[in-house]
Amino acid sequence: MPRRAARAALPLPDLVVLVLQGGGALGAFQAGVYEALIELGIELDWVAGISIGAVNAAIIAGNERDQAVGKMREFWEGVSSALPSLPTVDNDWAREWAHMAAAGQVAAFGVPGFFIPRVLPPAFAARQTPEAVSFYDTAPLVATLDRLVDWDRVNNGKVRLSVGAVAVETGNFRYFDTKLETLDARHILASGALPPGLPPVEIDGIWYWDGGLVSNTPLEHVVESANEDMLVFQVDLFPARGDRPHGMEEAWSREKDIRFSSRTRRISDGLVRRRKEHRLIDRMLQKLPPQFADLSEVKAVRKMVDCKALNVVQLIHEPPAWQTGARDFEFSRSTMEVNWALGRDAVEAAMKDGHLLADSIAEGRSDSFAVQSNALRPKAEPGVPE
Repeated sequence: MPRRAARAALPLPDLVVLVLQGGGALGAFQAGVYEALIELGIELDWVAGISIGAVNAAIIAGNERDQAVGKMREFWEGVSSALPSLPTVDNDWAREWAHMAAAGQVAAFGVPGFFIPRVLPPAFAARQTPEAVSFYDTAPLVATLDRLVDWDRVNNGKVRLSVGAVAVETGNFRYFDTKLETLDARHILASGALPPGLPPVEIDGIWYWDGGLVSNTPLEHVVESANEDMLVFQVDLFPARGDRPHGMEEAWSREKDIRFSSRTRRISDGLVRRRKEHRLIDRMLQKLPPQFADLSEVKAVRKMVDCKALNVVQLIHEPPAWQTGARDFEFSRSTMEVNWALGRDAVEAAMKDGHLLADSIAEGRSDSFAVQSNALRPKAEPGVPE
């Protein structure tokens, strides 16, 4: 019998997962999503992240549920502390100017508790060292994570944690997963080591960079590693849809959206489509005459079919008009609060039509949903009937 969220009319399957994309300062949106989900009584079994998503994921997995939101608030208020909220004229031009100025300050001086500029430029560092291939030092983030995250809880607690990174020398993607190994701050830093700004992280003799270079969503790892009916809240920080840009700033912003969202959308849509196709194959196999059941080909196909239900809810950050292509490294307090509130709003919009998701879970279907026009809508899968 499915579990049920305490304060939301939503049956929960065996496995509830929060999947967090990379996107720097936009990670405050993920914090707002998590806070809203917890208030609805939705218990998480697994959290997986890339880059800033790995940082938020570690804080979630490394704290008791009722304390995790407070720890996330402490993290986000800390990294935005150098750029406090200041009164501005309430129009998009003024907000964009302040937004760009804040991003410029981050580029020049770094982010408190996260990264700081190196004293010596990379050209003066010893060759083939992390200092020689990055502009910033992430030692402050190690101290921040060790203060906010209980690593014993991460590795032995109820919430599974997975973070992704890419090996510098081979280009191979790897997930560090508490079900398979012991994680610490190094693994989180590796997942968010975006070059050339942030340094590679060495783990077991191998240099790792930001997992977003290969895949900006850990959904594929989650789906392929699980054997239960699953509900996934996939938090995307870059929208696939957007207007035609008017100028260079908007072109820069739109390029980032397409680059990061296209891979995410392809992965999520493909995984749900595959589950639907497998269900159709299973129905066909059940209709075969008995004399064909023992054929080796039929047995092989049966082993390949996965009919566990997969429901994916995409909660997408829709940036205000004044947020430009700098929004992933703009860590001002006012923008952080805006992004946090947008995350809460996305969950609220999804739950307005929560019955659509509830029906799919209760009936054991596989579906993909997204919040569009402030409402939850199923994503059409042409040619794949239920």
